[in-house]
Amino acid sequence: MDAPDVLIRTEGRWGHITLNRPRALNALSYEMCCAIDDALAAWRSDATIIGVLIDGAGERGFCAGGDIRALYQAAIGGDAASSDIFFAREYRLNARIANFPKPYVALMDGITMGGGVGLSAHGSHRIVTERTMLAMPEVGIGFIPDVGATHLLGRVPDQLGTHVALTAMRLSPADALAIDLADHQIPASRLDDLRHDIFASDTITELDPIIQRYATLPAPSALLAQRAWIKKCYQHESITEILHHLGTAGPAAAATLIAAQSPTAVRLALRALREARAFGALEPCLQQEYRLAVRCTRAHDFIEGVRAAVVDKDRNPQWQPRSDHDIDDATIDEYFAPLGAAELQFD
Repeated sequence: MDAPDVLIRTEGRWGHITLNRPRALNALSYEMCCAIDDALAAWRSDATIIGVLIDGAGERGFCAGGDIRALYQAAIGGDAASSDIFFAREYRLNARIANFPKPYVALMDGITMGGGVGLSAHGSHRIVTERTMLAMPEVGIGFIPDVGATHLLGRVPDQLGTHVALTAMRLSPADALAIDLADHQIPASRLDDLRHDIFASDTITELDPIIQRYATLPAPSALLAQRAWIKKCYQHESITEILHHLGTAGPAAAATLIAAQSPTAVRLALRALREARAFGALEPCLQQEYRLAVRCTRAHDFIEGVRAAVVDKDRNPQWQPRSDHDIDDATIDEYFAPLGAAELQFD
């Protein structure tokens, strides 16, 4: 019998969740979201459980994100409603993690992207290793940074989060720590020892000293070192202005990266980040992301972006429209419009 895609069990007084699709880099399915959400709901009120630890099977990644191939198949098959159901459950899970009243320890070892960030960065204790590579690459598939990433990146000072979102750049462990997507770095070779000590603990007061015992100082953050020009270039309100200033005050590589993404997704992401900063709280950001997710998965650029990146792998998406100059404000407004009775609701 095949092992389940997510392993849920208890270790001493701790709940232990392991994403168990290593060949798929532990990509997150609807069924996995349901299992994790149900476990957290049960452990929340279970007095015998003092905390939760989540990790991923294999050595390559914690979680590469949502199962976008499945979302693509639903989109081309005319079943976008199934994607709506997935996003609703996933985003409610993100909120549950953020509001979980007990310690939630995420071991972000290896590739941690998209939905993997949602499973980890909202937790109370976020641990990276020297193998961690973290990213929110959604604009490269005609989608938007979601799973609460507009909240996480929108609040990062000096426009660093905006740069991360619009370029779909990959973050080092030091970068993740610098912009508050992680709390500690621990050598990958010590994770088994860390797990053993955490699961042997009987009180939450032991947790922080245990983590500190294994934590190491990270290398300097390359992203943080660039904050001056990033702030100067990304403080502007339009993509056109940002690209202009990147061409004059920032490295051309950043402008090239943004130009390679879906113009519609980049425009949506910028506005979502700006509005998320004004919201402050996570839940309204998730509601806004849900509106965008529902509409993006029904649009040309998502289908084309996943085709080019995952299905045909030709890395040559044909975006429509092809330029930010060809996008009118009314079209963007339609993506952000409320969904009425279909709005995302929380427990």
